[in-house]
Amino acid sequence: MSSNLNTSLERRLADKQVANKQQLEAVTKTEFQPENKKDSVLENKVQKLRQTLDQHRGENQIIVIQDFPDPDALSSAWAYELIAAEYDISCEIVYGGTLSHQENIALVRLTGLSAQRLTEQTLKEKDLSAYQGCVLVDSQGTNSQLYPVVEEAGIPLAVVIDHHTKQKELNAEFIDLRPQTRATATILTQYIQAGMLDLDNSSDVHVKCATALMHGLRSDTNRLMQAKEEDFVAAAYLSRFYDSQLLNAVLQSARSRRVMDVIERALRNRIIKKNFSIAGVGYLRYDDRDAIPQAADFLVTEEDIHTAVVYGVVHNEDNDKELVIGSLRTTKITLDPDEFIKETLGQDAQGRFFGGGRYMAGGFEIPVGFLNGFNDHSEFTKLKWEVFDTQIKQKLMRLVEPEGNVISAD
Repeated sequence: MSSNLNTSLERRLADKQVANKQQLEAVTKTEFQPENKKDSVLENKVQKLRQTLDQHRGENQIIVIQDFPDPDALSSAWAYELIAAEYDISCEIVYGGTLSHQENIALVRLTGLSAQRLTEQTLKEKDLSAYQGCVLVDSQGTNSQLYPVVEEAGIPLAVVIDHHTKQKELNAEFIDLRPQTRATATILTQYIQAGMLDLDNSSDVHVKCATALMHGLRSDTNRLMQAKEEDFVAAAYLSRFYDSQLLNAVLQSARSRRVMDVIERALRNRIIKKNFSIAGVGYLRYDDRDAIPQAADFLVTEEDIHTAVVYGVVHNEDNDKELVIGSLRTTKITLDPDEFIKETLGQDAQGRFFGGGRYMAGGFEIPVGFLNGFNDHSEFTKLKWEVFDTQIKQKLMRLVEPEGNVISAD
């Protein structure tokens, strides 16, 4: 009897051990394999970028960023420039628009970041044969007036690093698109963490670049409130090198009076429908374009508002062209800005979307076309704005309030 009982207990214990082992294996597969897979993907990306840069040692590259670069684009381009320098690759960072946001101006001024503004004409007049490769950082070329010039010159696309959804087919040697990552600065920081650049606290340039990356990461994650684990890990790494006083100086830069005027105009003109705040702000100077996203940032903080869209007509005096520029900001987790903007505004004749977005934010640009250009007759200018204002609201309301989407012009 005792022997049978012991045998039964031993069998049950053995069965339990087998069950525990199987459970442990299942947990390992479900919980730890994805992280290992993620690490493996990152290692492959790092290795591929190393190989790409090694194949271009001693060359000159042009880094093209968006026309109106934000902290994420500026800092990421700078980080790439420093990484490329480890391979004796000389880089020049260029953009086609302007720095109008006070924090972007302060970032460039206080860190000495060497981003250069070029017009389409100026770039065409440059000797582009000096560049053996082009790099797109925080961009896929769709938000740059300079990239078509680079393409036309036949400069091969060497590297693309971006955290936005795929905008078009890209023919590049190295591509790292991560739409699930909150900031391109996080991606570049991961390259640095992987050993592609040894940050040194005694290097003024390294400290300032780390500060810029921290600002870029912070700005694209809404002060880390929308950050994911990889963003926090990147921020923790940068915290060992960045200058907190320098970052504070950038963040404390004051808004200009013109920006405040646009915000006031957005408040005065806004209409509210189903927790959406929609505001047209009329005509803006090219240099004041960044006032539009700042106004959207402000409107979305209003009580009972989860999404704000602000837009206006911007006149570029360099090429005498006008664009309807708009920004979307949302706190609604279930609203995808990229999908919302693309579905609302559609595509141009070439099949290119007028806008897109990322997590919690988006933007769009629509050429004015035939009605382009200012007119001395104020009544004509007023009528032109009313046409675009009504049309934008009409398109937005088709998604916001499908049952009553007719907007009157008055």
